[in-house]
Amino acid sequence: MTMNKSAFIHARIEPKTKNEAERVLHKLGLSPTDAIRIFYRQISLRHGLPFSLEIPNKLTRLTLEKSRNGKDLERYDTLDDMFADWKK
Repeated sequence: MTMNKSAFIHARIEPKTKNEAERVLHKLGLSPTDAIRIFYRQISLRHGLPFSLEIPNKLTRLTLEKSRNGKDLERYDTLDDMFADWKK
């Protein structure tokens, strides 16, 4: 079955976001059109978005903000050290 690719999508996006996303797509060997086509196909197949969208709760928002600002971070020399600390 051949599909007629004649529908158009017009969208506005922040230039920085567009450029960053297109750099990633280029590394993956995809064009923006390919990515949009894949995204729409997944929406169609799943009857919804192909990922969950959730509003983070207050604790998650605060933790993410602290992390972005480099506050209250714990650093470990190895994964074993990190896992050992979790078991305490």
